[in-house]
Amino acid sequence: MSADDLPRIPLAEYLAVGGRALTRLGAPEAVARTQVAWLTEGDLRGHPSHGLRRLEVLVGRVRSGLIVPDAPPELVRSAAAVLRVDGHDGFGPPTAVRALEDLVTIARENGVAVAAIRRAGHLGMLAPYVERLAGEGLVGLATTTSEALVHPWGAAPAMLGTNPLAVAVPTATDPVVLDMATGQISRGKVLDHAARGEPLPEGSVVDADGRATTDPQAALDGAISPFGGPKGYALALVLEVLVATLTGTALGTDVRGTLDTTDPVTKGDLLLAMDPAAFGGGTPQALTAFLDILRGLEPAPGSPGVTVPGDRARAHRARHADAGVPVHPDTWSAAVALSGG
Repeated sequence: MSADDLPRIPLAEYLAVGGRALTRLGAPEAVARTQVAWLTEGDLRGHPSHGLRRLEVLVGRVRSGLIVPDAPPELVRSAAAVLRVDGHDGFGPPTAVRALEDLVTIARENGVAVAAIRRAGHLGMLAPYVERLAGEGLVGLATTTSEALVHPWGAAPAMLGTNPLAVAVPTATDPVVLDMATGQISRGKVLDHAARGEPLPEGSVVDADGRATTDPQAALDGAISPFGGPKGYALALVLEVLVATLTGTALGTDVRGTLDTTDPVTKGDLLLAMDPAAFGGGTPQALTAFLDILRGLEPAPGSPGVTVPGDRARAHRARHADAGVPVHPDTWSAAVALSGG
């Protein structure tokens, strides 16, 4: 079932139901509002694996004492441009949003600011964080580690996270926004195909013996393949060791706590802000003109034409925002039940 075929939930109702599910467990209103807003972004941008489907795990982690719903993050400026953030096992988005506030100030003072986050829940979609920085005229970068779901190039076991990377560069209009994972597909897509009994794209997963397969059930016992073969593996590995080194968090199969309701969170997150004015860089107008040239190129045969990273997500979001948030009926029923409705 595509997003266009899903029932639409009015945005206010979506936010209210998700918010009640968290506030009834002790989350302050502002914290619940931020956390649910990030779930909304997942569904609006066509990534339901980061949308309301996550609410059940979040609630389960609160009930298990693994997420402290009212935990205030601790922010320590350990160097002129460095912010160390301890989420104290709170929700991810409220912790990261709080860190962004200080990053903007520090980046304007120093030209660069970095936040190293540990002990915070799953951050959800990364694009909205870097978009906020771009909205302040700053270049934003975000990356995070996750459970080991991806096999290294040349071996079968899942040893690396899908380790997403997001970058936003401001222009005179909409920013250039990259938000990509280093796995060929998401774990959510594997689960979705398994539930529907549909084969996965070739080259996206391997079975437990490391053999390429399109069987989603075999993939659940195997691993996701890195995108781009050895290059995707190398990027995933570099991001994993970068995050773990700067945040003091776990590596490989020791990363836990975003997919389950049983283990403490051990992943790390990095947020980086850079002020172009401090570098004497190019103007947003020049970048916008270049992007317009790219978008205006004659399409290659069989191609719909050139887009710029961020275009498709913005179009997807705009198409769904007014009509209501697309949510699978089973996901919505579970959310309503969790909210006490």
